Amino acid sequence: MSDPDFSADEMMTIAAARALRNDDVCFVGIGAPSAACNVARLTHAPDITLIYESGTIGTAPSVLPLSIGDGELCDTAVTTVPVPEMFRYWLQGGRISVGFLGAAQLDRFGNINTTVIGDYDHPKTRLPGGGGAPEIASSCGEIFITMKQSLRAMVDRIDFFTSFGHGVGGDARAKLGMTTKGPTLLITDLALWRPDENTKEFTVVSLHPGVTRQQVQDTCGWTVSWADDVAETPRPTEAELTTLIDLKERTRAAHESGKGNR
Repeated sequence: MSDPDFSADEMMTIAAARALRNDDVCFVGIGAPSAACNVARLTHAPDITLIYESGTIGTAPSVLPLSIGDGELCDTAVTTVPVPEMFRYWLQGGRISVGFLGAAQLDRFGNINTTVIGDYDHPKTRLPGGGGAPEIASSCGEIFITMKQSLRAMVDRIDFFTSFGHGVGGDARAKLGMTTKGPTLLITDLALWRPDENTKEFTVVSLHPGVTRQQVQDTCGWTVSWADDVAETPRPTEAELTTLIDLKERTRAAHESGKGNR
């Protein structure tokens, strides 16, 4: 994408933020998901409830956290509960509408790998692991995934199943007794994807401004499926872009001064 007014990363973050609703209770992942969720909170969804894995509920950080243990989350939360309560009562109790996750590897059915690249016993790269993501993927009402497209990240077959998406497609979740929707939206730096109603394979429904179909295919490790009517993602508004830029600038300044992880 080439546009003098915004970057591909900014388009991705803002498109992800738009997917959130004011009445959502959202389990937030660190990184790109956190940026998107907080842009939503600062723009069209001021009443959204953001929950982080450390047990902070209703947090409203002024800067983006470095990790789930960042003091900014606890300082600005309505309350902080023990992690077991967070998972057992809030998450597994069906009280969270959206889980927002990232991925190191992703396949066409929304299955996520954040554990290892290569063979598990002799990996090329050992990744941070699942944390709470496997439980988030199975217990939240629906899952949004955000990531940059690349052949290394969007693969035909993931090396390890960390978080279950739609398995092999179709009714795989239902066969395992899962009653939640699973991945319903993939937001990348190039496009918006939604699972096919029947096969559950991610399908491109919208291209970001200036992006071509060839660019999407060239950075995807499987043969891309396209919606019958592929839209163009609306450009960021001035308010959305300013909110994101200001948030990132506050975050940079706070972390450089040593105040971002008290």
